[in-house]
Amino acid sequence: MGDKKKPAYIQYLFGGLSGIGATCVVQPLDLIKTRMQISGIGGATKEYNNTFDAITKIVKREGTLALYKGLSAAIMRQATYTTTRLGVYTSLNDTYRQKTNRAPHLLESMGMGMIAGAIGSFVGNPCELILIRMTADGRLPVAERRNYTNFFNAFIRIAREEGIFALWRGCIPTMGRAMVVNAAQLASYSQAKSYLVESGYFTEGIGLHFTASMFSGLVTTAASLPVDIAKTRIQNMKVAAGEVAPYKNTIDVIVKVVKHEGIFALWKGFTAYYARLGPHTVLTFILLEQLNGFYNRQFMGGQGPKSGL
Repeated sequence: MGDKKKPAYIQYLFGGLSGIGATCVVQPLDLIKTRMQISGIGGATKEYNNTFDAITKIVKREGTLALYKGLSAAIMRQATYTTTRLGVYTSLNDTYRQKTNRAPHLLESMGMGMIAGAIGSFVGNPCELILIRMTADGRLPVAERRNYTNFFNAFIRIAREEGIFALWRGCIPTMGRAMVVNAAQLASYSQAKSYLVESGYFTEGIGLHFTASMFSGLVTTAASLPVDIAKTRIQNMKVAAGEVAPYKNTIDVIVKVVKHEGIFALWKGFTAYYARLGPHTVLTFILLEQLNGFYNRQFMGGQGPKSGL
């Protein structure tokens, strides 16, 4: 009984369900974050003063439902990216615990997170690209909007109009961001949980999961936002035939942002990003912990770790 392990497909299923549940709550904040990151491109006048100004202007111009633009793409992103990354990480974590009979150290957790992030982001890149385009579309002039009606419409049109490989545009910066995000998010969550339990002030439960998640979200926001901005701008590029793309790669984006907008522009939308990432991290991990706990109690007789993280 002690060697009992959840089937791999359960790890992936729980990862996807937890990510989808969290996304349905925080999608408006993801849209705000994207809009703020692409404002001021090419030295243009800053469109939004802060997160609250962005919310006000978007609702006034496009209506309240505009905050949920791209929801179908966001759900598909979670069904691919989050399902894969959390499934891979949880499987690696469980295998490590079974073979060594101990929790992984910080560097080991970071390594697992980077592997999980790279694999997950490659699988989910088409959904990521479509999500960026759908959430950014409303700020373009009417004549220039892509007007995708849903995820599948966007997928088919991009493949037909730009070629199937266009769906993996920005894959390298996306994988780079995902490696940073997952190394920071998954490792900091695992380590925060361990430290909080060892402090004697916390025991296994939602309070522990919430506190560890909020800490993880803050660390992840600070570490990954510059890479996320680079990824967003590359994926949102609209390059006509014969035109030169405004950005070559991640480094080129970062250099141009610093040159034209200042060093702190690399953390543009920090409040919106953390407001989105913090709750998303909390909801994702709490849902994942609850699903794992339920499965362990119902189908494993309470065997194995209470959490896969």
